[in-house]
Amino acid sequence: MTILLYELVGRDEGRPFSPHCWKATMALAHKGLEMSTAPTRFLEVPAVEGGVSKTVPVIRDGDKVVTDSFAIALYLEEAYPDRPSLFGGEGGKAMARFIERWSQSTVHPYVTTAALVDLHAMQDEQNGSYFRQSREQRFGKRLEDVVAARDAGLATFRAALEPLRSMLSYQPFIGGASPLFADYIVFGALQWARIASPYKLLEDSDVVAQWFTRCLDLHGGLGRKVAAAA
Repeated sequence: MTILLYELVGRDEGRPFSPHCWKATMALAHKGLEMSTAPTRFLEVPAVEGGVSKTVPVIRDGDKVVTDSFAIALYLEEAYPDRPSLFGGEGGKAMARFIERWSQSTVHPYVTTAALVDLHAMQDEQNGSYFRQSREQRFGKRLEDVVAARDAGLATFRAALEPLRSMLSYQPFIGGASPLFADYIVFGALQWARIASPYKLLEDSDVVAQWFTRCLDLHGGLGRKVAAAA
């Protein structure tokens, strides 16, 4: 049975950009499950599956509807135990929880700073108006003023990745010899930046950038199905 994934898009339905939707996409591919996608814009999210969630991703697997990327991964692990594990056991779930919190507090804020205007430009007129109003209310300033700080913050962002950089000098993936859901969490954040903005977050020589390239190549190059922002 094909699993339906509702994923966030802008004007172009072929450029899903949400970091959380990419986590779900990679988790489904990791499990080797067939999926179809329902491109969903910001203003369409409240209508998804009768208003089951304020955000996407949302999946429908037969009669089962699951919201939230982490909950989706946990569901897939339980529902399809014969498929490759996303966590490698209970310890892997705990590790992924830590990585999730670290990514949300370290990677996401700077990606937002770097890409906010570009994300706005990806939306159609109605969704762009919603995006600008909601984000400017959240930040208390114009989108352009948020993004103006990205150059000044770049070195600090890169330095904040040092724990990940150091770990990846010992092993190819966060999960060890092969990727786990923890990898997809951080991958989703950097894929969000890659698709939304041409702003260069990492030098090519960075161990983290090389890990990200390995992640782009996973599952038949699934991450490359959407080209980087030009």
